[in-house]
Amino acid sequence: MLVINMLEEKKVAPDCDCSIIGSISIISGKWKPVIIWMLLSGPRRFGELHKAIDGIALKVLSRHLKELEADGIINRKVYAEVPPKVEYTLTEKGMSLNDVMQLLAEWGKKNNAVEI
Repeated sequence: MLVINMLEEKKVAPDCDCSIIGSISIISGKWKPVIIWMLLSGPRRFGELHKAIDGIALKVLSRHLKELEADGIINRKVYAEVPPKVEYTLTEKGMSLNDVMQLLAEWGKKNNAVEI
């Protein structure tokens, strides 16, 4: 799991709640919060995500989706169609980030966070 590797690499103060580091490592980065935010409103196909997220490279989107799937945040569903259809949705674990994402959005507005 990605979280364990990140925790092993970091020197953490003994009184630090490592669950914070683990949680942030799962949703951190330039694009993961955007992907999660978009999936909060419902299922999306790869192409929809790529079009909606201005500036994200195809390889980067693919990598982040794989990481979020490995961390149990999203589901990838492949439909047996021609052409192939793949949809991404949030898992129950991913949906539990709704309040966190809402609070982060509010914090960003209140503190004049710069949009990317």
